[in-house]
Amino acid sequence: MSRAFVKEPDGLDAFEDLPDKLISEHRNIVTADGLALIEAEAARFSEDLAAAQATNDRDAIARASRDLRYWSQRRASAEVLPQPVDTTQVHFGSTVSVQRNDGRKQTFRIVGEDEANPAKGTLSYVSPLAQALLGKALGDVVVAGAGEAEIIAIR
Repeated sequence: MSRAFVKEPDGLDAFEDLPDKLISEHRNIVTADGLALIEAEAARFSEDLAAAQATNDRDAIARASRDLRYWSQRRASAEVLPQPVDTTQVHFGSTVSVQRNDGRKQTFRIVGEDEANPAKGTLSYVSPLAQALLGKALGDVVVAGAGEAEIIAIR
């Protein structure tokens, strides 16, 4: 079949239209650390884009452009919330320690979506556990996965 009848991108054009990364439907609330992370990512992809343009690497240009659009949009929509001073209830930015019904103790800080990393002790405020914890007080018990967890400290 002749290439004239095929609608497939060829060569360098295959990477020009990478789909944008999905933007969350939730408010983009962040901690001060989260804003710094967003700004660092935007700066990194801006540098990546400049380097890709300097070498005319169209694949790298497309990837860096897409990622820069994402982080620029996240920066534009970021709402920095101050660290809470009230430690009687769990708020965005609170550090919460829980004891699960299997005896495990865990500590998490409730943060924005882009800065969340449960393995490093940060939970997105839209995660099920963070949603269960928000507004609760010391001693309250919340559903945590298949079990329960009692709030043992709020900082």
